[in-house]
Formats: sequence, structure tokens, C-alpha cells
Amino acid sequence: VQLQASGGGLVQTGGSLRLSCTASRRSSDHYALSWFRQAPGKEREFVAGISRSGRRLKYVDSVKGRFTISSDVDKIMVYLQMSSLKPEDTAVYYCATSGAGRWDEVPLEKALYENWGQGTLVTVSS
Repeated sequence: VQLQASGGGLVQTGGSLRLSCTASRRSSDHYALSWFRQAPGKEREFVAGISRSGRRLKYVDSVKGRFTISSDVDKIMVYLQMSSLKPEDTAVYYCATSGAGRWDEVPLEKALYENWGQGTLVTVSS
């Protein structure tokens, strides 16, 4: 699966952005699709994901209530709607796919993801 992420940019605190990720293959390959982010000097961390079944969503606690992950039925396009953005959300955001894990679970470990997009930079100014 080849992934292409887009939608990053510069936004003020409290603003919104929508990230998009385009996958080159349909979800008939049954992969989980997630967003990760990596801030300068920090480890890449899980942000939000959709399970292989498409029925389970998972978010890191720091973005719950502010970010929403969604996709089309085939997971060709996956979105991350980000609202009430904070300076600590500043990072390069990556989409990734995983064929690991259970059907209705979202893998949280980046090592379980086989394919990664190139990343899109989100900068939140204070």
C-alpha cells in the first residue's frame, strides 16, 4: 500500500485543520489505518486509528474530543479532522497501515505498521 498524506499547515491556537491520507489499495486487503505524529525531539506517537473491521476507532487521550478520524467505506481516503488545536499538537503527522492485530482492534505500536506515508507538517502557533 502506498500512502499519501496532505492537509498540514500553519494554524493559530484554537483553529482547525483536516488531514487527508490516500491509500493506493482498497480495504479488501483488510488493514488498520492510523495517524501518528512526531514532534521535534520526541518519539513518534499514535494519534488515532481505524481497525481492520472499520468498526473500531481509537484515540490517544490527549486528542479525545478534539480530533476525529473517519474514512470512506473502502479506506481509500482517511481523514483526521483536528479542532481546538494547541501548540503541543505541532508535529509531522503520518498515516500508516497495519495488517497486524485483531479484527476489531487498532494497533497502537508503530512497529506493527508496515506502510507509512511521507508525513505532513502541522504547526500551531500560540
